[in-house]
Amino acid sequence: MENVKQNTGGVNREYGKATAQRFMFVGLHLTLVLFCAWLVFAGGFTYLGSLFGEQWQFADMTRAEILFGCAALYWLRHAITVLYLLQRAIDWSEVFGLLCFMAFFEIGLLVLGGGAFRDSVIPLGGLDVVAVVLLVVGSFFNTFSELQRKWWKKDASHKGKCYTEGLFKYSMHINYFGDTVLFTGWALFTVNFWTLLLPLSMAYSFVAFHIPALDSYLEDRYGEPFKQYAAKTKKFIPFIY
Repeated sequence: MENVKQNTGGVNREYGKATAQRFMFVGLHLTLVLFCAWLVFAGGFTYLGSLFGEQWQFADMTRAEILFGCAALYWLRHAITVLYLLQRAIDWSEVFGLLCFMAFFEIGLLVLGGGAFRDSVIPLGGLDVVAVVLLVVGSFFNTFSELQRKWWKKDASHKGKCYTEGLFKYSMHINYFGDTVLFTGWALFTVNFWTLLLPLSMAYSFVAFHIPALDSYLEDRYGEPFKQYAAKTKKFIPFIY
């Protein structure tokens, strides 16, 4: 198919290197993760509080460290996606828009879960085990499904064909589902159930906006094979929806 510029759901679907955008995206995200490390391990949060004449501190350092680990893991997955897996071009607006969103939730979850607004430590327990499982499983669904597709598409005989194998047999958008699952686990580490609004809003955004736009693009690109795939495969949640 002719490589025509496509923009669906606010995302550029045109194939392209966009090398500067990719390295800037990953580099600035790394800077954000290092900032989180400074807040947790180098007294950065306390220092920022002193600038405003306040005594800011993490009441729950264990959770703060765990939430930093979540941010570091997410950066690694993001770097693999942007530098290796992603074939489409990345616009500058997408880079800076997503970085603002990443800063909001990575710093926000860290500060909230680290006990900046409470005086007590919340011991690790069963809910944290659930959070770990969701974080690991969600990361696996997202990244491994993309790796499977990448390896499949490297075969020249598959050029121009619609990928329907691997984890994508169970959900047309298993990568989006994986993101929702891992963010649910991430939010649970804060032990503040208001943070579950983050994965809920992500799921709504995927189902209401990103998936319909992407499906329309894929139907135009692959035609009948995609229609047959869509008719027999769950759209978002495996075996359910």
